[in-house]
Amino acid sequence: MTSPPYWRKRDYGHPDQIGQEPTPEKFAAAIGDCLAEWSRVLRPTGSVFLNIGDTYGKRGLSGIPWRIETVAAAAGWTLRNRIVWAKTSGMPDPARNRLANRHEFVLHLVRRADYFYDLAGYRDLLGANANPGDVWLIEPERNRSAHLAPFPAGIARRAIVLACPTMVCRDCGQPSRRIEERTTDLDESRPQARRAMALAQQGGLTDAHLRAVAATGLTDTGKSASFQNGTGCNAADVQRLAAEAKTVLGGYFREYANTKRVTVGWTDCGHGALARGRVLDPFAGTGTTLRAAKELGRDAVGFDLNPAPARIGT
Repeated sequence: MTSPPYWRKRDYGHPDQIGQEPTPEKFAAAIGDCLAEWSRVLRPTGSVFLNIGDTYGKRGLSGIPWRIETVAAAAGWTLRNRIVWAKTSGMPDPARNRLANRHEFVLHLVRRADYFYDLAGYRDLLGANANPGDVWLIEPERNRSAHLAPFPAGIARRAIVLACPTMVCRDCGQPSRRIEERTTDLDESRPQARRAMALAQQGGLTDAHLRAVAATGLTDTGKSASFQNGTGCNAADVQRLAAEAKTVLGGYFREYANTKRVTVGWTDCGHGALARGRVLDPFAGTGTTLRAAKELGRDAVGFDLNPAPARIGT
């Protein structure tokens, strides 16, 4: 999880700095070089979350985010999300012929299809009951370093919970993954869910009825292997129970097609050599990511060419 210097925004006066390249293409190539270095130390199931904003040049946007995406794709990275960090406020913008910029991007990049991802933990962090989506409304933070693009701890916390496991095996490198089971519980904050629960109770629907609804979903193809008899086909009794439930619930049938899940455990590779997940921030600045990782029970490593912000952050 990192936020590199943005192109042509600030000169730190260091001979090895990134951000003062003469063209957007060369800046994107420099970030590509960084990705190659990070790939050496990233676990196969790991992720990169890269916070980056665009820059105006020659009176138009330079396309920095998509240039980085193109370089990353050519190097074998997969872009899983282009998250929009929508700022609820920002610095005054003197422009009179365009709108003020109030968003940046957080690019989620992975190397393999089986990367670690804990959406349930993320929902718990936000207090959400579904997939919260790829727009993050987060207030920018100010700090004593007078950083031009304050990096809020909320972004770091979200990325860490999503993609950094709490525990990893020191021997095989496998992360402990959450094991979930579907329940028949609904989100009682929704009036539709409360109505569905009332109808189910009035109609005498059993737990088996409600689990059958979850198995069949909104179509006649099942979603739960434990309720299926044959490839993609629900057992006859499951279809019967689901049909009975649909008669009772009517249009509220869909409420039980997406019920809550509960955590019942964590995967275990069997080596008994677990260590805490680790976060790297190669542009650590004042240490926002490192502090967020520590608060969330992860280990963290960070470095920065400019020692001044690091001193401020300690």
